[in-house]
Amino acid sequence: MKREVRFWDSMTREIVLARAPRRIVSLVPSDTYSLVALGAGERLVGRTRYCVEPAAAVERIPAMGGTKNADVETIVAAAPDLVLANREENTKKDLERIAQAGIAVYVSFPKRVADGLAHLGRIVRMLDIAADARVKERLRGYYEALREAEASVERLPPVPSFFPIWMDPLMTIHGDTIISDVMRLGGASNVFADRARRYPLAADLGRAAPLTPEQVESRDTRYPRVSWDEVVTRAPELVLLPDEPHDFTEADAARFRALDIPAAKWSDNLAGVIKVDGKDFSWYGARCLEGLARVAAVIDRHRRR
Repeated sequence: MKREVRFWDSMTREIVLARAPRRIVSLVPSDTYSLVALGAGERLVGRTRYCVEPAAAVERIPAMGGTKNADVETIVAAAPDLVLANREENTKKDLERIAQAGIAVYVSFPKRVADGLAHLGRIVRMLDIAADARVKERLRGYYEALREAEASVERLPPVPSFFPIWMDPLMTIHGDTIISDVMRLGGASNVFADRARRYPLAADLGRAAPLTPEQVESRDTRYPRVSWDEVVTRAPELVLLPDEPHDFTEADAARFRALDIPAAKWSDNLAGVIKVDGKDFSWYGARCLEGLARVAAVIDRHRRR
């Protein structure tokens, strides 16, 4: 990097880098994956224990706590030039302690696949690798994957789908999430796209009046807790069961297949309730972009039945 470069992160903080960072700690599994995909894995000096892919590349990198409980002392002792973090994945307290130690912390918050692609572009500029032919080719492939997915959305009717993220309590995702956008790009429509999380819990389950928007303030409303009756009312034609953050089991799948919903009414009732790779839906950046074709293939198999 020939001159000082400045970036604004999702917290509207200006990040100043005097040179391209050579020592990076990633506190986000998707960013760890993306750095390796961009050919910059050798710059990683720390990761979380949830940064598990690509397995062969990350096993050499020391784990420094989890996403919600980073080992701040170990991170600071590693003296990284940059820490990559995420507003949703990491805790404000941990990130403030790292920043107070004089370490640059870049906090992202992509909520669309296109946001994740833009985030990759910023990382490329931070690392001063934009001129690398392999990086150019990789980014070109990601742009093309997104372009093709957007074009497909225009050609085919979406399949109404339900994507739970937790079983007990039953939770799902609002439209303002990376998962919902991956669904859209794969050819599915999120049947709970308009369903915000209500506070308190009793309100989310329809048993009490919800707090006003002013009372909710900055709390995240994108992951509602829903009732089984709501799932039936929303009538999904497809239920997509990920392996993370909750690893849905065959027993869980059987419960969905017992519901009075279109997804459970196939002659082959395995067709409407499908287990999927959660990373393809939620790991923004390189992994989501690489997974768009896989997600579309899952949706298309259902559509052709």
